[in-house]
Amino acid sequence: MAGTGPAGLIAALGLAQAGFDVVLIGPEPRRDDRRTTALMKPQLSFLDTLGVGEKLAEEAAPLSAMRIVDATRRLVRARPVTFRAAEIGEAWFGLNIPNTHLNAVLARAVAGQPGIERRPTTVERWELGPGQALARLADGGTVAGLLVAAADGRASPARQAAGIATRATALPQAALVLNFAHERSHDSMSTEFHTETGPCTQVPLPGRRSSLVWVVRPDEAEALAGLPDEALSQRVETAIQSMLGKVRVEPGRQVYPLSTVAPSRFAGRRVALVGEAAHVIPPIGAQGLNLGVRDVEELVRIAAAHRDDPGSAASLADYDRRRRMDILARTGAVTLLNRSLLSGFLPAQLARMAGLGALGAFPPLRGFFMREGLRPGSGFAAISGNLREKIGR
Repeated sequence: MAGTGPAGLIAALGLAQAGFDVVLIGPEPRRDDRRTTALMKPQLSFLDTLGVGEKLAEEAAPLSAMRIVDATRRLVRARPVTFRAAEIGEAWFGLNIPNTHLNAVLARAVAGQPGIERRPTTVERWELGPGQALARLADGGTVAGLLVAAADGRASPARQAAGIATRATALPQAALVLNFAHERSHDSMSTEFHTETGPCTQVPLPGRRSSLVWVVRPDEAEALAGLPDEALSQRVETAIQSMLGKVRVEPGRQVYPLSTVAPSRFAGRRVALVGEAAHVIPPIGAQGLNLGVRDVEELVRIAAAHRDDPGSAASLADYDRRRRMDILARTGAVTLLNRSLLSGFLPAQLARMAGLGALGAFPPLRGFFMREGLRPGSGFAAISGNLREKIGR
């Protein structure tokens, strides 16, 4: 097991609780990550089965509504669209969790989980053979196993060792990440403002606080991060159209360059890709770690079905096949939407406006996308159920 970010920690817990002996290789999780992660209900249900759901909820805020606002200054703009969990019979879509809390809860669970051996070092070299995978560690040790769950990030040394090719693209964007307090209630609603440089997304935190992921040009992100608190607070308030009243940014700002990484396959040579080793996309629509948790769910299920050799060619082919559709559909949609924001091409703007307009105007279509956003296939299942009900009548 390589990687000690959230996806790696979740994979270690899942595989250990499925009865596998796990060696978790990687440094201690970050304690200074100012980002937050919105985890949707189905993924939270899986984390409940791992025994961490209740602890994660202690410092999280529910997301009962999500809104998209076209804040571009272009000729063609879409009307705001609001997705409410109540429309599909849910109290909320998911929880927004500070990454510091998420990492701390997962790390404590890993430390207390029998069957996980912790190796706080890095892999210097992978040797992947037909019968086993061997990791040669920076501390001089070695670890051998039948399966490598590679959650070792977007540059993934394990992926490279497996010979899995990627398409990597550096984007002309960076994300400024911060938290802020505000005078009005957010009412458990997240708002994604679409601009010419990317989304500016406010996500609720407990109380009258929110997190912000503001995607702009890299030079602008650095300039914003360097502003005094009062000036940056004013810029944030303007960017979110003063919808939460007066804003006060909190200490701690971070800038993350954006890129995309798309592997040609998701497993091979005893390596299964998990999390950012399998997919890197812009921060739109809360897809990142939710995809990663679904990677882990599928990997645990398939490994258990091939218990004698979870890293066999048959096991990995099954994993690649089962994850391919979900990953390609989600990453493709996010990448396309991000490109439409950056493009000044009028047909692209018309297509985006038409798509958002259709979602706003037709509740059944909106409900379909909300269900699909929670769990792949659930939107189609709802349509099928409605058809059977009508035929039954």
